[in-house]
Amino acid sequence: MYLASDNTGPIHPQIMEALTEANQGYALPYGNDPFTHRAVTAIRELFEAPQAEVFFVPTGTSGNALALSTLCQPYQSVLCTPVAHIHEDECGAPEFYGVGKTYLVGEGDLMDPDALAVLLRELAEGGVHTAQPGAVSITSVTERGQVYEIDRIQSIATIAHSAGLPLHLDGARFANAAAALECTPAEMSWQAGVDVVTFGGTKSGCMGVEAVIFFNSDRARGFAPRRKRAGHLFSKNRFLAAQMLGYVKNDLWRTLGAAANARGQYLAEAMCMDMRIQWPYAPRANMLFPKLPRSVLQNLATSGVAFNNWGNRDIGSPDEMLLTRFVCDWSIPYQDLDQFLAVLRTA
Repeated sequence: MYLASDNTGPIHPQIMEALTEANQGYALPYGNDPFTHRAVTAIRELFEAPQAEVFFVPTGTSGNALALSTLCQPYQSVLCTPVAHIHEDECGAPEFYGVGKTYLVGEGDLMDPDALAVLLRELAEGGVHTAQPGAVSITSVTERGQVYEIDRIQSIATIAHSAGLPLHLDGARFANAAAALECTPAEMSWQAGVDVVTFGGTKSGCMGVEAVIFFNSDRARGFAPRRKRAGHLFSKNRFLAAQMLGYVKNDLWRTLGAAANARGQYLAEAMCMDMRIQWPYAPRANMLFPKLPRSVLQNLATSGVAFNNWGNRDIGSPDEMLLTRFVCDWSIPYQDLDQFLAVLRTA
């Protein structure tokens, strides 16, 4: 019962078919192939952004870090929440690739526009002695399973733009967020004020590919050489592009995001009936963050359930409530979810 991550699942057959097609014969390297050109066009059409600059990278970390380093000078900072993936889980990659540092906005999982405005005023008072703001970054679905509503994205974008800062969206689970909001990619990105988005495929049925999309071509200057210098320009780029072609064909991306969300909500509805469980974060998509007694989690682990302890300590009483992460991918069978729920009831 694999509920630790949506990285645990298989590649979708349609994406495997696209890879097989790309594996026939020969093609020019480094993105000069027809698959890359077709994939760029497909992304532009999907986002209703015919002038967007589109680049393919193999991982979300490389996409986020290279995008942010393109937006920022070395003396500038990125503003994000305390639990943002770029801050907690990317091993300093944005700083490694050239971002000066990271400033944390507020204390919550979702960025508070008012807290952002306050921090920007404080940083402006620091003058030359303070790392200057360079960009604002948000994540949807967030690291606690929350989804940014369109109006919140718009509010954050307005404040960022008023300070002359671009807004970056970490969309590792873009499909899950768009499915939850029942909106188009354009509505959740550039129409809401997002300047750059990392459109993720790895967590949603692909082998490993993300599309970094700059809606203003001027902001993309420098990304291509940074990608090359960082070692993330694939010589056989067609195999990244082919995955993205399979992913967007017939709106597969949305189908898979909705399928993962449906499984997550199926679990959440059943688990909400269990009085032992607390919910500090309301489940919105495919990631659940309940608090369970330590003894229950220990029994789940010994019963073959793979989940994420989310940094819990190894000490404490059996009834101590611990924050835990359960994630559903698009492919996990409902019988596995039922099996998990049966184990949970007796744990």
